[in-house]
Amino acid sequence: MIRAAILTLSDKGSRGEREDKSGEVIRTMLAGIDATITDYEVIPDEKDLITKKLFEFAGKADLVVTTGGTGVGPRDVTPEATRAVIEKELPGFSEAMRAEGLKHTPRAMGSRAVAGIYRQTLIINLPGSPKGVAENLAVVLPVIPHTIGLIKGQVSDCAKDREKHV
Repeated sequence: MIRAAILTLSDKGSRGEREDKSGEVIRTMLAGIDATITDYEVIPDEKDLITKKLFEFAGKADLVVTTGGTGVGPRDVTPEATRAVIEKELPGFSEAMRAEGLKHTPRAMGSRAVAGIYRQTLIINLPGSPKGVAENLAVVLPVIPHTIGLIKGQVSDCAKDREKHV
């Protein structure tokens, strides 16, 4: 079982002016890897608050997925907050998500989403739109359980894994 937390970054959502549809997409998709949601919150796009919540959620979850704040707008600070928390960056996740996004819209190249590891927790940034969340999460979802296993030091037979994909 994977313990997962969802953190939605939205000024309007945190004020109750917008429903968090992206968080619901994440919740639904994580059910496909038998993840149990330990925490969920909608907070404003404030770097210090995001950093604080990432540390808090990482203390309780194997996986923290954020949605929102990954673009180039003045209030988009999720990547900076995430980089302040993670100890190792996983650029392959971000590269795969952007590559998938580019299949759907050229605007995906403006994504600054990052993924990385803090202690034994995988943290992944996703865009703020439900469509962007679904497209990006679908790409990385199949490797999340394996990545979490590796982070936790569980032995994996990488040769067998590679044979399955050849």
